[in-house]
Amino acid sequence: MEIKFTHHQSAHCENGVISNLMKHNGFDISEPMAFGIGSGLLFCYIPFLMVNHAPAFTYRSMPGTIFKRFAKRTGIKIKRQKFKNPKEAKAVLDRNLENDNPVGLQVGVFNLVYFPDEYRFHFNAHNLVVYGKKEDTYLISDPVMETVTTLTDKELEKVRYAKGAFAPKGHMYYPIDFPKELELEKAIIKGIKHTCRDMLAPMPIIGVNGIKYTAKLIRKWPKKKGVKKANHYLGQIVRMQEEIGTGGGGFRYIFAAFLQEASKVIKNEKLSELSKEMTQIGDAWRDFAVDASRIYRNRSAKNDAYNDIATQLEVIANKEKIFFNKLKKAI
Repeated sequence: MEIKFTHHQSAHCENGVISNLMKHNGFDISEPMAFGIGSGLLFCYIPFLMVNHAPAFTYRSMPGTIFKRFAKRTGIKIKRQKFKNPKEAKAVLDRNLENDNPVGLQVGVFNLVYFPDEYRFHFNAHNLVVYGKKEDTYLISDPVMETVTTLTDKELEKVRYAKGAFAPKGHMYYPIDFPKELELEKAIIKGIKHTCRDMLAPMPIIGVNGIKYTAKLIRKWPKKKGVKKANHYLGQIVRMQEEIGTGGGGFRYIFAAFLQEASKVIKNEKLSELSKEMTQIGDAWRDFAVDASRIYRNRSAKNDAYNDIATQLEVIANKEKIFFNKLKKAI
């Protein structure tokens, strides 16, 4: 059984799943539009969550929240299910495929056999679409891959029941009801307002304040943690920025594309201007990642390198504070 499903590659998995499932159901929703309406952009330092022996840094909202917010704001109903029993999870998946219903799955990355080895690490919040099955092999549309791929029955079960933080527990989801028309204008404004609130939140580890706080930590790490651990923590920031999903710089580019598209939908030229500014901020994040990677790979030729990149991060924080205040006023 194979559903007629068109695969579209995207920069980030959850956005791509939303866009692909929406297009399959007749709604032309781009990845940036899904991301922006779902208020996916964020920064948060999570000291209590250790990933690969280092504290977590996220540049996006919690896994699953983008689709949840997108659906609520556009009037779509989604069915979500988790299963204790892998056999039940498989049976429900197969029933959906028999009914010509492609479904989204949350899976672990480490055992995704079609991923290159360097991208297979313990991260359990990846998303993909299953759109068919041939004998014991499932047909997979993974949005971050250029083309469709496959997983055997056993391989799919292994990633659906990966252990650790954000364990998927067989998590499956799919839209079940749609309005006649999506009210994009209201959804866009709600999405932007939510993102502005998150990024300007008066909390030390979230949004702009979280970026500033991380800069302070970077200055302290070499003396407090030792160079080896400081380098490992710095590598964690870059890895979670550039390799897990699409990270800090990439998400800024997607948000810029969203503002460009949104400016036409709600007829607000100011959003188009701010789109260019956000693109420049994305460039600054990428420059930070390059300089930070030189340090943890011991290739930095700069003196006092940790203080230098901490200053870069503080500059980014100040730019984002100005940006989100302007965006807040623009809508």
